[in-house]
Amino acid sequence: MLPNGMEAVFEKHDAGLVEFASDLVRTRSYSDQEGDLANLVAGKMRELGYDEVVIDSTGNVAGRIGNGPECILFDSHMDTVEVNDEGEWSVPPFSGEIRDGRIWGRGAADMKSSLAASVFAGAIAKELGLHSGKTIYVTGTVCEEYCDGVSLGLLFREKAIRPDFVVICEPSDNLITLGHKGKAQVRIKTRGISAHGSAPEKGVNAVYEMAEIITRVEGLNRKLSVKGDEHGTVVLSDISCVSASLNAVPSECSIYLDRRLVPGEAEEDVRREMDALIEGKDAAWEIGTLKRKSWTGAELLYEPLHQAWKIDPDHELAKACDRAYEKVFGQPPAKYDFWDFGTNAVTPVSMGIPTIGFGPGEYKLAHMVDENCEISKIKEACRFYTTLAGEI
Repeated sequence: MLPNGMEAVFEKHDAGLVEFASDLVRTRSYSDQEGDLANLVAGKMRELGYDEVVIDSTGNVAGRIGNGPECILFDSHMDTVEVNDEGEWSVPPFSGEIRDGRIWGRGAADMKSSLAASVFAGAIAKELGLHSGKTIYVTGTVCEEYCDGVSLGLLFREKAIRPDFVVICEPSDNLITLGHKGKAQVRIKTRGISAHGSAPEKGVNAVYEMAEIITRVEGLNRKLSVKGDEHGTVVLSDISCVSASLNAVPSECSIYLDRRLVPGEAEEDVRREMDALIEGKDAAWEIGTLKRKSWTGAELLYEPLHQAWKIDPDHELAKACDRAYEKVFGQPPAKYDFWDFGTNAVTPVSMGIPTIGFGPGEYKLAHMVDENCEISKIKEACRFYTTLAGEI
């Protein structure tokens, strides 16, 4: 367990930490609308005595503690998905209400509780002198819900930051998380020939051309599902068509596929699968590139094709996490986790930077009605991040 003197420092900050987490939830920050939250986070970092605080041209917040040769970065995204079902919530989604030992509201789990814990952890690490010989960065990044890793990469380039280690603070219910699945988002389009609805035989219906492809998608997912407990998936997540009118044969049909990859699956596997899906059809496929604009007006271009990743449990970062976990929780980790969703980790992993995950909140509550996070888990996460900074 943590020494009494160290625990006393944490307890001194606990109330402020919880209040800040609640303030974050109360501040609405949909993707590309994170400006108010960015200013709130930057202000809190300055109040807590960070050595440097910046908001970059993309709208990301970065706070720095120390200036030593070894650098660890804790990242949380500031954006949340939208609330389109407010009437179904038992508490207002932007109330940040504290009830039953939990903070309630949109972003409480994904991932404003993590953001609050990491912001306070940086300051407490400085107060305890754990930053000696190190540089600690705490970041709040934008538009992660649409563009995994893009804004973090832009921050790295603009501010010339290259950490030695990265902790992704996504919700893991405070389990050390060794990696996550990869992702490929693909758009398939079929071509037809428009004709009047009263004479469909004169045209070629692009939707009918797509029908067999859709059946093949379902078959591919069944094939993937029998590969064992750890297997990839594919789902049709959107469909649309182009038609001159409601009285015309559609000339184009488009579907969007979400393909999740497990370790061992590669980009070449996805390309072979997509080629097979459209074989013999008047169709083409492409990676479903997304274009967004951040709250500052910065252009974001997202190419959603990432392989799965997993850090070796014997890596020095994983071992440092084990030591920090045992100090905070009084026992070594009983198990580890592996996320089935994507995160900003895709950027540091692609750069060869050792990366691991840990955060308060149950990720199955993310994007859900009555999203919430246990207050005790937020406090524990703050202690873990702070202790980890000292173990690196």
